[in-house]
Amino acid sequence: MAPGAPSSSPSPILAALLFSSLVLSPALAIVVYTDREIYGAVGSQVTLHCSFWSSEWVSDDISFTWRYQPEGGRDAISIFHYAKGQPYIDEVGTFKERIQWVGDPRWKDGSIVIHNLDYSDNGTFTCDVKNPPDIVGKTSQVTLYVFEKVPTRYGVVLGAVIGGILGVVLLLLLLFYLIRYCWLRRQAALQRRLSAMEKGRFHKSSKDSSKRGRQTPVLYAMLDHSRSTKAASEKKSKGLGESRKDKK
Repeated sequence: MAPGAPSSSPSPILAALLFSSLVLSPALAIVVYTDREIYGAVGSQVTLHCSFWSSEWVSDDISFTWRYQPEGGRDAISIFHYAKGQPYIDEVGTFKERIQWVGDPRWKDGSIVIHNLDYSDNGTFTCDVKNPPDIVGKTSQVTLYVFEKVPTRYGVVLGAVIGGILGVVLLLLLLFYLIRYCWLRRQAALQRRLSAMEKGRFHKSSKDSSKRGRQTPVLYAMLDHSRSTKAASEKKSKGLGESRKDKK
């Protein structure tokens, strides 16, 4: 390089930004969800649910892969694959004629159904999802237990008991509010009836008082008339008595 020529090395700030964008910024990995455990009876069927979350839109190149590891086994084998919009059932293993695809990638669903369960189906099933360009992430596993008769799980019993208790409580609350509503309505009706009765008594008492007010002067007039009549009769009788004395 000639002396005095400008340096062609990249700027330290640009290098730092490039390093932070490639190394320091966290990548959003795809997240896969399945049940932890699932139970089935011999001869029945179970649905192995698989869903996922991705920071990308659902790609046309999305793929689902199910693997199976027998109980006590060390190696997992592929039993189902979905890619390019088509399901593929592996032609090896005991599941080749018993697997049914029931998923829908548009709803981020990669579930399968296993028919005609047998004791030999006990084991761990792994769901792996790739949604290019989002292909980094952990798989999810569900353990299948096959019984002669599916046992009632403690959580189911507890949930049923709690649900029953909540139902009884809600029913009691409903009855309480219904009874309270009927009682309040009856009290309001009685209050209106009492108010009407009090109003009627008030009007009646006011009418009686006005009637008595009109009768009082008449009574006084009658008393005055009777008094004047009595006084006149007494005066007349007194005058007759005096005239008889004079005649004698």
